[in-house]
Amino acid sequence: MEIRNLGASGLKISAIAYGNWLTHGSQVEEDAATACVRQALEEGITTFDTADVYANTKAETVLGKALAGERREGLEIFTKVYWPTGPGKHNDHGLSRKHILESINGSLSRLGTDYVDLYQAHRYDYETPLEETMEAFADVVRMGKALYIGVSEWRAEEIRAAHGLARELRIPLVSNQPQYNMLWRVIESEVVPTCEELGIGQIVWSPIAQGVLTGKYQPGEQPPAGSRATDDKGGADMIKRWMSDDVLERVQQLQPIAEQAGLGLAELAVAWVLQNDNVSAAIIGASRPEQVTQNVKAAGVKLDTDTLKAIDEVLDPVVERDPAKTQSPARRAF
Repeated sequence: MEIRNLGASGLKISAIAYGNWLTHGSQVEEDAATACVRQALEEGITTFDTADVYANTKAETVLGKALAGERREGLEIFTKVYWPTGPGKHNDHGLSRKHILESINGSLSRLGTDYVDLYQAHRYDYETPLEETMEAFADVVRMGKALYIGVSEWRAEEIRAAHGLARELRIPLVSNQPQYNMLWRVIESEVVPTCEELGIGQIVWSPIAQGVLTGKYQPGEQPPAGSRATDDKGGADMIKRWMSDDVLERVQQLQPIAEQAGLGLAELAVAWVLQNDNVSAAIIGASRPEQVTQNVKAAGVKLDTDTLKAIDEVLDPVVERDPAKTQSPARRAF
């Protein structure tokens, strides 16, 4: 397993991180979820990402049980706060001081740990002053409940403002967690240059575009039974943006490129995001242990210039690059 620093910080993480957004506590039974976590550990993954909102807190509980008994110092456990949890009452969401300080306690209890390595703002909160949010995060760090702070899906200007406050408060804001893959490159023009300047690393989610970049979805055919595209609880709404025949045909054209590189399509997709120098880790998910083993093969792979150029030539007409696509909810519709 390749090990990288998280941004410019001293925290070292596995280049492949294991995430349980769409699986643990909802799509996959607990025994299967635990088997996937055990396989991740076997493959050398030390970084595990979750969030309180995943399966309405159940995902944190499942991950905590799966990691029980492991040497805590040998793991990097990440979680997030923002989206509604519990009954979803008026203070059960957002980045207010009240919600952050209550949420970290709930997350630590469910994960079975005294601290998380990284505590992330799951979206930007336009209804809470940024100063209040960052001061609450500073208190979480000073209480020893989180070692580092990060954000997820924040715009460049939002990240810059938060970083300035973090410096004043003397807390380590080290990461952003955006969606990033061959088809979705909205962070490249603004977020990545800003983060490179500030020493903030990307921990990217959906490197295989919810499975589209594995090539299992064929143009002109119905999605396979049991696949994510047919599962309303497993991300079918998000994956539909890539289910057009034009996109699926172009993904199929990546097959010979992957074969030339000695990789499967999934490994090619994960390896591609890891070529970006600002990417510290790619988050993979799995419903079966063998999927973990497959995706881990991308760690340490170096794609040459010709391979990267060939990928761009195939996908360019269907790639989304608009930086405005990175946005948080303007108003809570919870």
